Amino acid sequence: MANVIKPATSPLTTAEIAALALSLAHLGSGPQAATARTGLRHTFARMDLDDEIIATTLTTLTEPMPGPIADRARTIAAAITSRLVVRLHYRDVSGHVTVRAVDPVTCMVHRDHWYLVGMCRLRDAIRAFRFDRIVATEPTFTPARPHRADGFLPFQGKRAA
Repeated sequence: MANVIKPATSPLTTAEIAALALSLAHLGSGPQAATARTGLRHTFARMDLDDEIIATTLTTLTEPMPGPIADRARTIAAAITSRLVVRLHYRDVSGHVTVRAVDPVTCMVHRDHWYLVGMCRLRDAIRAFRFDRIVATEPTFTPARPHRADGFLPFQGKRAA
């Protein structure tokens, strides 16, 4: 019989869920990663989720990433943790590849896709980079400028002036 631990009185924050999910997503499909994903699914099962977008997003959160994307995700996660700029080779929707230096802020999932959210030094603007469009990642030793994560909400539309 498995040991059962009573859940905490306060739920996980969105940032905590995203951090856990990113850690799990790039681990692959080994036994411990699979067990950890099951635990995350149990956490979601206790939440009131009746929205299709949220359901799709949560499915993406709990699925392992393909190997090459997981390798790039590890580089991105290390850059966020170390507060260092990461260099991306990024293929846009039209297939054009650019090299971008990015101050990484956070990762997020929206529907079927993982995104790196950060300040793009090429565009000098907040950008969300889809993981499956990142062709390559390179760590740097350049310190990232500090940015508050709550200013990086690419799927929430423009704020009113």
